[in-house]
Amino acid sequence: MADPVLLLAVGLPGGLLLLLLSPMLCCLWTRRKRQSQYQELVSTVPSVPPCSVPVILVSQGSWSMPREVPFALPPRFLTQNHGDLRNPVEDGEEGEDEEEEAMKMEARRDILAHRWYPVGSLLAGLYSVPPLNQVVAPPPGMATRLCFSVEYRHSGEQLMVSLLRLGNLPPRFHGNVTLVELRLLPDDRRPRQAKARGTGPDPEFNDCFVFQVSAVCVSQSTLSVCVLSVKQGGKRHAVGRALFPLEGELGQAGRVLWKELETEDDTQCSDLGDLQVSLSYSTSLQRLSVEVLEARGLRRLTEAGVCVQVSLQKHTRVVKVKRSCVVKGERDPHFNHRMTFKLRAQHLDEACLRFQLQQPSDVRSEPPAQLGVLVLGPFMYARGPQLQHWMDMINRAQEPVTLWHGLRRAV
Repeated sequence: MADPVLLLAVGLPGGLLLLLLSPMLCCLWTRRKRQSQYQELVSTVPSVPPCSVPVILVSQGSWSMPREVPFALPPRFLTQNHGDLRNPVEDGEEGEDEEEEAMKMEARRDILAHRWYPVGSLLAGLYSVPPLNQVVAPPPGMATRLCFSVEYRHSGEQLMVSLLRLGNLPPRFHGNVTLVELRLLPDDRRPRQAKARGTGPDPEFNDCFVFQVSAVCVSQSTLSVCVLSVKQGGKRHAVGRALFPLEGELGQAGRVLWKELETEDDTQCSDLGDLQVSLSYSTSLQRLSVEVLEARGLRRLTEAGVCVQVSLQKHTRVVKVKRSCVVKGERDPHFNHRMTFKLRAQHLDEACLRFQLQQPSDVRSEPPAQLGVLVLGPFMYARGPQLQHWMDMINRAQEPVTLWHGLRRAV
């Protein structure tokens, strides 16, 4: 009598526990089965934002389109008529013969149906894209201009810059490879580079670049464009550069813009004159090299000579001061004076160079007369071409960058 009672005492709790756990085990098994049946498919292709700015349709290369494209209707698929076939189990051998004959007829119908029936041809001329030089013809004039378009997408905070073509390239650059470097000032140090798809006076690019910038900062930014010509030996020559402030232009997305490049041969941009300076920075030596080449269009106070004083500053503190030799008897003096400054790489964002063109006085006790001042440095000190010159020096390590700059009055 003890054994049935003992079995009942042990089996009853186990049965109740199994009864309670069975729904949970059933749910877990069903969920695992569904996960094994439905697996998420992840695309291995990265999602690239669309770069086709709705400005114009441009061709991606030189290709020819036939005059006519054959056009035909797709095949017509016939469904099998199950009403004509009878059950072979009920009809016996006669039903099998009729079913075999019906299958042969259906096969013939499928062969006849799977055909393409030509109905004519399409006129390709109605759908062809006109050449780029006909859509965006450069404006009249002999100046070198760049054709591009700018659009800002607020949803993704993306600035889309479409680089289309270059117009009126100087003849000495027609046989070289043309490069364009884009940079979004003041914070963008890494330039985006585009290579022309051909040579000649009007090379085409048809490239699009995406800059991630907030809506607050985009109106305060400036698009910097530098056009370079590369010879066969790899030597680069600056064709020209342009600065395009984005404030006021973002509301006109879709409009083709032509921007004239400023070249080294342009006339002076300052009433006080211009100064040609070459900068280079060595990362390994942590050395800043400055070469004062020449000046032009100066407003001299006397017939005395002219010299250049170069000061390296960190914030408001003058670290080092050096002077060039005094040049006399020249209307446009050539200095060709080279000087170096010790500057660490981490201080490139807080240092600047101050150039002062001076005319020494005949009396030693009197200070020299100031003819003009030029400041080259980061965004803290400079804007426009002066800022661009400093950024080019940083990005082209150990490569001299030479530019003309206009002088301003000393404060």
